Amino acid sequence: MVAVVAVRPSPSDPLAALEVRDEAPVPTTPPPADWVPVTVRAAALNHHDVWSLRGVGLPAEKMPMVLGCDAAGVDPDGNEVVVHAVLSDPAWTGEETLDPRRSLLSEVYPGTFAGTVLVPRRNLVPKPAALSFEEAACLPTAWLTAYRMLFTQSGLQPGQTVLVQGAGGGVATALVLLGAAAGLRVWVTSRDEGKRERALDLGAAAAFEPGARLPERVDAVMETVGEATWAHSLKALRPGGTVVVSGATSGATPSADLQRVFFLQLRVVGSTMGTRDELDRLLRFCATTGVRPLVDSVLPMTDAADAVERMVEGDVIGKLVLVP
Repeated sequence: MVAVVAVRPSPSDPLAALEVRDEAPVPTTPPPADWVPVTVRAAALNHHDVWSLRGVGLPAEKMPMVLGCDAAGVDPDGNEVVVHAVLSDPAWTGEETLDPRRSLLSEVYPGTFAGTVLVPRRNLVPKPAALSFEEAACLPTAWLTAYRMLFTQSGLQPGQTVLVQGAGGGVATALVLLGAAAGLRVWVTSRDEGKRERALDLGAAAAFEPGARLPERVDAVMETVGEATWAHSLKALRPGGTVVVSGATSGATPSADLQRVFFLQLRVVGSTMGTRDELDRLLRFCATTGVRPLVDSVLPMTDAADAVERMVEGDVIGKLVLVP
C-alpha cells in the first residue's frame, strides 16, 4: 500500500522531507478504535501539505506522518463518500471549526495520501453520483473554505458585488466559480494578466490589477492575501460592507485603519475551513448547478514529489489530484 509521508521538517526544501513508501508508517498517535477505514479513490494536494513538509503545524515528534487532508473513496459498507478533514475533540459539542482543540487530518492523525485512511464515521459525507471521485476529492479544503466565506460569513445576497483579492489560488478560483453560480457579480484582482483572463473565463465579471480604483464600491471582499491587499480591501468596501478573511499569504500584520472601519461601520469577519454540514451542502450545490472544480492533473501517488514541486513553483491551474 503506497503512502506519501513527511519524514522530517525541511523549511527551505519541502521536497527533501517527502518520501513515497510501500506502506504507511505506524502513527505516533493511534486513531481511536471507533474510527472506520475509507478506501481512497482520489486525494487532492493542498498548500497545507507543503507547509507540513516545511514543519509548519507538524512538529518533528509527529513525523513520519502520512500527508493529505482531502479524499473521496468508499466506506466499509460500500458507500461512496467524501472525507471531512476537520477533526474535533470527541467531547466537543459545538461547531467543529470553533473547537480550540480541532485538527486536520495529517496533523495529529494520518492523512489521505495512502490506500486507506481512518476517520470518524461522523466525518463521512455522501458523494453525489454526479461528481467523479477526482472532482469530489478537490472540495473538502479549498472549496469548503470558499463556500463558508461566501455563504456563511459574508451575508451576501444574489445580485450583490464581491471582490476576490489574488485570483489564481485554489480558494480564489473556488470563490469565482461558486460566486458566479450563485448569482453574485464577482470582481477579482491579480498581478498576473494571464490569471486575470483566466478568472474572466471562469465567470468573473471584471478583473483588475492589485490596488486599482474600482468602478464602484463592493458589498464584500474575500481576503486571503493579507498585508499586501488589506488597505485596498477596506477602501473597496461600501459603507456597512464586509471583508471576510481566511488567510494572509503576504503577511498577517497590516495597518488596521480603524478610523475607516468604525466611521463606515465595516465588518471584519474571520473564516476557517468549514463544517461537515457545509461540506454536504457544497457537494449538493455542485451536483445541482453543474459547477465543478478545475482539475489540473491526475497523478499516481508514486509521483507525489512531482505534484509538490509544481505546487511550490506555482505551476498549477486548478487542483492536483493523486490516486493510489
